[in-house]
Amino acid sequence: MDDTRFTDSTDQDLLASHVAGEPDAFGELARRHRDRLWAVALRTLGDREEAADAVQDALVSAFRAAHTFRGQSAVTTWLHRITVNACLDRVRKASSRKTSPVNDPERLDQLLEPHESAEAPAERQDLHRELFAALATLPAEQRAALVLVDMQGYPVAEAGRILDVPVGTVKSRCARGRARLAPLLTHLREAGDSGERDTGRNRTARTSVPPAAGPRDAGTSDPAGVKGGGGRT
Repeated sequence: MDDTRFTDSTDQDLLASHVAGEPDAFGELARRHRDRLWAVALRTLGDREEAADAVQDALVSAFRAAHTFRGQSAVTTWLHRITVNACLDRVRKASSRKTSPVNDPERLDQLLEPHESAEAPAERQDLHRELFAALATLPAEQRAALVLVDMQGYPVAEAGRILDVPVGTVKSRCARGRARLAPLLTHLREAGDSGERDTGRNRTARTSVPPAAGPRDAGTSDPAGVKGGGGRT
């Protein structure tokens, strides 16, 4: 696929071209956005296979439903909404089976950045594991809101558009989620304070959940091409 063909095309142009029959347009759209979709899915579900399946399902759904897009929101918002809904469906199904993939400590390790997993102090890795274990205790809607706002850094208004709920609902879900997480994370905060007093360095970030790294582009011309991974998260 010649990537330069679409250099000047907007997301909406690509979606319209896809609907009109351009075979590579949707692949370019997926290439542009898959890392951010992957980051949201991985941090919501906590499992690489589940996240890959959710993003694949979402892109296939978007591929098939492109003709229904009416331009009432940005294309990226539309794609995120479909992806979040795919993730929430999986969270609900896991809850109905009384299991949750993010409760597995081995799988929680996969959420760390590669350089963190290999090089970070054991305390930092433990912090990440406990944060994600705590996040896994939240209801699906609160978890999704916190992933978007606290972990991915989306503005509340954009998170509301992605989740298709009012801004006040996003704020409420985040507030309730943070309140539920606070008792679970108090000892981590105290440990961080102690470490700061002892060393004055390596200060632990004061966020409810760790932020994701920025997205990275990697090409694909197939909506199913995200299977098995989507870059750094």
